[in-house]
Amino acid sequence: MSTTTLLVRKDALGTARLHSAEDTPLAPGQVRVRIETFALTSNNITYAAFGEAMSYWQFFPSGEEGWGVVPVWGFGVVVQSLHPGVAVGERLYGYFPMAGQVILQPDRLKADGFSDAAPHRAALHAVYNRYMRCNADPLYTPGTEDVQALLRPLFTTSWLIDDFLAENDFFGAGSVLLSSASSKTAWGTAFMLAQRPGIEVIGLTSPGNKLFCESLGCYSRVVGYDELELIPSDAACVYVDFAGNAALRLAIHTRFVNLRFSSSIGGTHVEHLGGAKDLPGPRATLFFAPARIKQRTEDWGAAGLGDRLVQAWRAFTAQVTDPAAPWLVADHHRGPEAVHAAYLEVLGGRSHPRVGHMLSLHKAAMTA
Repeated sequence: MSTTTLLVRKDALGTARLHSAEDTPLAPGQVRVRIETFALTSNNITYAAFGEAMSYWQFFPSGEEGWGVVPVWGFGVVVQSLHPGVAVGERLYGYFPMAGQVILQPDRLKADGFSDAAPHRAALHAVYNRYMRCNADPLYTPGTEDVQALLRPLFTTSWLIDDFLAENDFFGAGSVLLSSASSKTAWGTAFMLAQRPGIEVIGLTSPGNKLFCESLGCYSRVVGYDELELIPSDAACVYVDFAGNAALRLAIHTRFVNLRFSSSIGGTHVEHLGGAKDLPGPRATLFFAPARIKQRTEDWGAAGLGDRLVQAWRAFTAQVTDPAAPWLVADHHRGPEAVHAAYLEVLGGRSHPRVGHMLSLHKAAMTA
């Protein structure tokens, strides 16, 4: 048997190709997971854009110099096991390569999941190495896997951003500016912030996405990137940057003389990424969700963190999947060529913000 992987040039993300290779035999203690479906969003493009700086390329080495495998979140099924604690047929949620399968080395087994103890992942952040067993995962519900794959990692980041800002009393600001307001992590953040009394949530977006952002109802107002003058320059505000657009960041820092805090989250505007040195106002600070998870786990314990997240997640997904006005519609793509095309579409920013891409490198779903 062979498996197919989408390889991406690390220094030219628009250059991608499909690669097939014969299956590697399992070693004792390993399991083979068939990757059934995975989500592809601008979040994954951020993984690629920051692949070198934040070690995202190291999770699933391609074995080819200059080429990387973009990590994704999705669902898989154990199809072969040489580990006594993991059974064939177990369904898992976690961090996978854009490939047809992956070999994991389960360790630290618990009822709800395990960690991958592969040596090359030992120094990487633990939150990405954890795989959840769907039959014991508190956030899992059958029939909503698309929403979970598309939004769960993004909303976790959104929830952590809201929690961080609230813990710091919004740095004394009354307004929060969110760039790339049509992105899923941004409107997840807006959903949480909208529940904070006295906080104005301003979405910044391109003209073509203004109506979509306004339709969500979670922004106090939506302003185009070319309309910053509509916001008073002396407004006490916080900037949460999902776009990573260097020119926009400079414009924000230059215009708003009472900017209290500036946080960089991702890079949806890949073609405009740039540094954050020599900016007026506060230093642009990178927000790294796994570090915040670690802190809150120490503060509340794993169970306390999980309970709070589950409660927020259920409220959020109820809103997102409201049949009367859904915020998200899943679009499925099957087969290697379809995955390749979807990757280029998302990379190029050509997807409608209401669409969530669910992909599989397998042309047909696995039969029982």
